Amino acid sequence: MSLLEIILGVVLIMLAVAVTAVVLFQEGQQRPMGAITGASSDTFLTKNKKRSIDAFLERWTRNIAIGFFSIVIVVNILLYFHFV
Repeated sequence: MSLLEIILGVVLIMLAVAVTAVVLFQEGQQRPMGAITGASSDTFLTKNKKRSIDAFLERWTRNIAIGFFSIVIVVNILLYFHFV
């Protein structure tokens, strides 16, 4: 096993743990029940959704997942063409 394989393997494990943790920190999506209960849908949280912690976690989930899959593709290309 070469040094590059070890480094890429460690990076993949770190990204897998990171994406799992970020997904677990997110709250579940619930359907709004405002129409049934008569509650207003114009709340502070709906107005500032882009600045909430859920939006932050959603962005990081997307970024980490893209990094994870990119590295998986690179590792597979390297192993397929025996560059390692």
